[in-house]
Amino acid sequence: MNFCKYKEIIEEGDTVILYLGFNNMHAITVKTGETFQTRYGALRHSDLIGIKFGDKVQCPKGYLITLHPTPELWTVNLPHRTQILYTTDISLVTMQLDLRPGSIVVESGTGSGSLSHAIIRSIMPIGHLYTFEFHSQRAALAEQEFQIHGISQYVTVAHRDVCSDGFGIENVADAVFLDLPCPWVALPSAKKALKQQGGRLCSFSPCIEQVQKTCEKLTELEFVELSTMECLVRNFDIRTISLPTADLGPHSGEAANNPCKQEAVLMDNCDADKVQKTSNDENLKDKSDQTKVSTRYHQDLIGQKNETSFCFKSGVPATQMPGHTGFLTFATLYPQ
Repeated sequence: MNFCKYKEIIEEGDTVILYLGFNNMHAITVKTGETFQTRYGALRHSDLIGIKFGDKVQCPKGYLITLHPTPELWTVNLPHRTQILYTTDISLVTMQLDLRPGSIVVESGTGSGSLSHAIIRSIMPIGHLYTFEFHSQRAALAEQEFQIHGISQYVTVAHRDVCSDGFGIENVADAVFLDLPCPWVALPSAKKALKQQGGRLCSFSPCIEQVQKTCEKLTELEFVELSTMECLVRNFDIRTISLPTADLGPHSGEAANNPCKQEAVLMDNCDADKVQKTSNDENLKDKSDQTKVSTRYHQDLIGQKNETSFCFKSGVPATQMPGHTGFLTFATLYPQ
């Protein structure tokens, strides 16, 4: 299968995302004869072969949905071999490095392959990713995953310590990404890897001291347009709020908006007493209804509308949200 090109039917060997809920998903590789245990009971892999991505699959105690894998879904379901970059940071990296089909990108280190999948999706079908990992086992596992996911033709995986040995390539890359404990050590080699007409560089560091040393080295190597960013998600809980309509007098509300009752208010003086009595009765009714609504003031009333109230949407920040992940430092190298 191909992570970056959709298909319709699930086949043996495909990677499938099993969706049981917003925060409950699992990635499996379909193999005949195997069984996957879920909260709704056992799921036989053979039951998935031949059905469509997006179909519901019935389990003994419920159902799940089969999703086609994407880089975003893989990021939240991949087996963690290292700390990874998530979609918020990945989106900023992709934009700032100006990745597009045909771009040549150098990455170090590979880690769990979260960013690598997103880069490949951005640069295919004629671009290429050179990714370097100093840990031999992680490099081998990443290469195996790229093969299974059908994107190996867009990536070259190398087991190499770029801090001590450099990248070993020169004048090939449009962009370089560094996720290293000492990125400033690899910067001279990263500069050589960029094309002679220049390119963009990004370094991910969790500590501000790493950022400071990296910026000093970038300036020394004649990189320009240095900028450091932090990208965080701020979640809001959307609610529907109901408030009572203001009482502005006996002819407000329903009477003011009803043409028939407007005519009644303008009747001859001979009917004035009758009109006044009718208006007073309606006003008393409005006040009675407002008393009932007041007990629900500032509460979520989705689907519970009242004649004497109005509803509006309100966003409330979540009480707990993910915090700092790391700093992204970007720089530009102009043509030499």
